[in-house]
Amino acid sequence: MACARCDFYVPKDSSKAQLLEAKDNLQRMLAQIPLTDDERAAVEDGAAAVDRLIGRLADCPTPAGPTPREIAQAVNLIPLSSLIMTNPTRDYSGQQQQ
Repeated sequence: MACARCDFYVPKDSSKAQLLEAKDNLQRMLAQIPLTDDERAAVEDGAAAVDRLIGRLADCPTPAGPTPREIAQAVNLIPLSSLIMTNPTRDYSGQQQQ
């Protein structure tokens, strides 16, 4: 069985979200739990392994075709400001202003 630290390990599609969750959990552990030097080193080593794996997955194509790296570099994204509709006669609660 391949270990996530090995270069030839490729996770199943269902486990990719779990990698991001694991990364968050490791960062939270470093920030919130008092750890010994050995424990901190182990957590940092695990976080580095997860980061390397996520980096390798950035070049694996999604079901739609482009890789996550290509999606992130796409310049044809819709700016959020163009999606926000403003109406000067209404406040944010939807009440008419006078």
